[in-house]
Amino acid sequence: MSTKLTRRQIAVAVASSAAILAQTPANAPIPQTPEEELQAAQASIRRNAEQLAKFDLPMFVEPAVHFKA
Repeated sequence: MSTKLTRRQIAVAVASSAAILAQTPANAPIPQTPEEELQAAQASIRRNAEQLAKFDLPMFVEPAVHFKA
């Protein structure tokens, strides 16, 4: 497997992941309590992580991140 990605391949990966993340259930209930809001946020993070895990991206595609306080 080649570790080089073209700009088109990267664009397709980014566009498809953005489309997946944009898909939210239209009939999802609005959380009424802080506990429901927390559960909804955690479920959303789990769903997004599962969808993103389907894409195999080499390490060099991810940008270097430096946190400074």
